[in-house]
Amino acid sequence: MATEKALLLIADIGGYTRFMKHHRFSLAHAQDSVAQLLEAVIDASGGLKLAKLEGDAAFFYSVGDDCGAFARQVADIRRAFVARREKLVVDRMCQCDGCMQVGMLTLKFVAHLGEVAFQRVKHLTELAGVDVILVHRMLKNDVPVSEYLLMTDAVHERIQPELRQLAQGLEHEFEGLGRTTTHYIDLLASGEELPAPLAPKLSRRLWNKLVMEVRTLKYVLGIEKPCQDFRNVEIVDTPPTPHSHPPRT
Repeated sequence: MATEKALLLIADIGGYTRFMKHHRFSLAHAQDSVAQLLEAVIDASGGLKLAKLEGDAAFFYSVGDDCGAFARQVADIRRAFVARREKLVVDRMCQCDGCMQVGMLTLKFVAHLGEVAFQRVKHLTELAGVDVILVHRMLKNDVPVSEYLLMTDAVHERIQPELRQLAQGLEHEFEGLGRTTTHYIDLLASGEELPAPLAPKLSRRLWNKLVMEVRTLKYVLGIEKPCQDFRNVEIVDTPPTPHSHPPRT
């Protein structure tokens, strides 16, 4: 199978508390909030191609080894994420955990440049290879900050010198792949200009509330299970309360 050089980037949304109160409305609204944030991320991805959505993450790629536009693409995606997150906060009209925690959601990036094989499955294109495994392994890391860009040597050496100066080295032991030298940039300390806050508007809030209720109806009714593929939200069954069933006689 022929392989090609490609830049691989995963934008991963996190920040919900690990054990959110898992009632139906909260999970349904969390599902919709993340879906809206992913829509903003995809719309801002520019020349990157979407390989697939992976729960609360988007996996992008770009054929070739040119990383000249990479920093700008990451910055554009982050700005779009922050703008949509702040809009969700300003327009919030619900007090459930899924809505109240939106303002705490964060975005992190992992990036690698390597050889990938492209597999056509009907109308879909799947990416395969060791380097695809590596970029996914990078999501489980020891980066000490919450919002970051983590990249391998192959990406780090191709980005602009002024951006390289912001990066800090960090070695990782990725499962099945051994020691890997990486570099991370703290996005909160990068000085990137973020969008101005959105002014509240009642008509927009009411409309967005209606749209959310329609979009989440299939989860509330139990037709589909929300957040099932989210890697950053652990779904647990709430244990039955004492005496929730009549005692046996």
